[in-house]
Amino acid sequence: MKITGIIPARYQSSRFPGKPLALIAGKPMIWWVYRQAAKVTSLDELMVATDSSQIYEKCCELDIPVVMTKDTHPTGTDRLGEIAEKSDSDFFVNIQGDEPLIEPEVIERIIEYKKAYPEVEIINTMAALKSNQDVNELSIVKAAAAQNGDLLYLSRSPIPRSKKGDEVHFKRHLGLYGLSREALLFYANQERGYLESIEDVEMLRFLENGYRIKILEVTTESIGVDNPEDIAKVEEILSGNKTY
Repeated sequence: MKITGIIPARYQSSRFPGKPLALIAGKPMIWWVYRQAAKVTSLDELMVATDSSQIYEKCCELDIPVVMTKDTHPTGTDRLGEIAEKSDSDFFVNIQGDEPLIEPEVIERIIEYKKAYPEVEIINTMAALKSNQDVNELSIVKAAAAQNGDLLYLSRSPIPRSKKGDEVHFKRHLGLYGLSREALLFYANQERGYLESIEDVEMLRFLENGYRIKILEVTTESIGVDNPEDIAKVEEILSGNKTY
């Protein structure tokens, strides 16, 4: 089984344009993400996928494997789909380009599960919502899973919701997931459904079409960089002034 790690990176971002090239302790963020992902020894290959000539040139300068993709892809998963069409890999791991502190062992969890259960086509990850994160924040996708670890639903709304006001332990969906080549090709050639359109959550395209998704609960302290203010938080951790 050939396994490829892909880091989608686009220059345009409504909240933080040029985010992959933002400097963190003197190095572009994409360098930090690649550096962490490159520690995963079970990946057969690892690359950045971008539609930006600026990101492409910076990756070449830093000796980071990179491929140019179309600039018409609405999602990172669509970008992976383009690569899958030309690749001989069997399984692809999507690694978010704004996670400079991503733990290699979390990526390994997906690969270990795939090797243990090769028939599983789609593997997602989730983690407990952090105490400082707002469950009503639309940028945080919440996950609901069955007792056997199958994904039931993803929503930007707080799910599940207690009718009686009981305490709920919310899980946040991580942008770290693995997909078989066949699943990616299906995604790239399937139109958005109703649920995906209103939630704007990519994995719903699979659920709406009857695919089974396994979701693994992981422990992670990685910080996603959503805006320029998050850079300082990451640099503080890297400097050793704060543990995570």
